[in-house]
Amino acid sequence: MKSKTLALALTLLLAVTTTLNAAPLAKKAIEEKVMAMTAEQKEARIAEMKQRVEQIKAMDKSQLSKADRKALRQELRNMNKEARAISSGGIYISLGALIIIVLLLILLL
Repeated sequence: MKSKTLALALTLLLAVTTTLNAAPLAKKAIEEKVMAMTAEQKEARIAEMKQRVEQIKAMDKSQLSKADRKALRQELRNMNKEARAISSGGIYISLGALIIIVLLLILLL
């Protein structure tokens, strides 16, 4: 009985750790793919994704099987991740940093 529980626990542990390690690889692959694109390629890819989203919105999803709907959701999630990777690169300022900047400007001026 002990050996069965130990084997089950070990199997679950290995399954969870391999699943957790596989997730960042997909994100990294998307980011590498986006970094290799030129500006024109990025614009073309965004237009292509917008067109595909409009096609999906216009679809009659009631006729699709459960597996097809799941595949569409997965496709939309992947396109969303890719769009975020393409449009990232902005400057983000935290609230604390913004307050410090404003206080410095008030003191200096």
